[in-house]
Amino acid sequence: MHDGYDSRTIAELRPPKNRLNPFVPYHFLHEREPSLQGGMETVNTIFLTSKECAFKCLMCDLWKNTLDEPAPAGAIVQQIDHALERLPKADVIKLYNNGNFFDTKAIPPGDYPAICKRLADYKRVIVENHPNLCNQHCIEFNKLLNGKLEIAMGLETIHPAALPKLNKQITPEDFKKASAFLNQHNIDVRAFVLLSPPYITGNDENIAWALKTIQFAFDSGAVRCAAIPVRPGNGVMELLRASNEYTPPSLAMLETAFEKALLMQRGQVFADTWDIGFLSKCPHCFDERKRRLETMNLSQQIEDTVSCTCKIKHE
Repeated sequence: MHDGYDSRTIAELRPPKNRLNPFVPYHFLHEREPSLQGGMETVNTIFLTSKECAFKCLMCDLWKNTLDEPAPAGAIVQQIDHALERLPKADVIKLYNNGNFFDTKAIPPGDYPAICKRLADYKRVIVENHPNLCNQHCIEFNKLLNGKLEIAMGLETIHPAALPKLNKQITPEDFKKASAFLNQHNIDVRAFVLLSPPYITGNDENIAWALKTIQFAFDSGAVRCAAIPVRPGNGVMELLRASNEYTPPSLAMLETAFEKALLMQRGQVFADTWDIGFLSKCPHCFDERKRRLETMNLSQQIEDTVSCTCKIKHE
């Protein structure tokens, strides 16, 4: 078993990035999400084009849509304007930058007032950030907002052997400390939890550790958790797969983990259905099973299982 890969090696193994315009978000969309108070909220999600995350996590593929250098002054504000001019009104907005919103090289603090001015009509604002970068900048940004701030953080896994090898450079205690800091300042926490990260073998073991990690996130003060299937495609993951230190999860694993997490009834749980075609071996039932997961994301209830007449075992 490999002892782990450092940041330099992880970066060297990556394929080329996508070429991006620093004045235009690389993607944006309109979706829905359940409210903690009940009912449904409309959500505008903007994927900002910003500087690559300083933490080169082993399993990450988000770096593909980032810049090597900080975006020019005012560019982030222009990106938000570009998206909002093309999106309908919504209750909630997510500003995801494939890294850390409170990394000053990614989102300049000088842009906070202009950004918050554009978010004045949203009742909830969600950004993503590393637990070790939850600091005074979060408080400053929060004070400028009209709505409720929610910060999404990657907890990934609490597996004692796997987490240190992910190059995330955190411990479970770091996540717990960051969550307590944010909650103290009336900021909600959303946790990202991995399904089938490297160095955890076996389907049952992977499901069990995902559930343990979700439980830990809720115990630490998170109000929402998103389960994210770990995908190949960044270079180092292919090496780990070849050495049997990473096995892509299956659609059945995601379904099982999601169902069991919902039964916890500790907070809202979501299954990440973004680009999950690689999870399925059956072309006949995949679309319907994906729709089922998306329905469960909205209802927070376990829906009837999808039956399929194919002869492929649903693993």
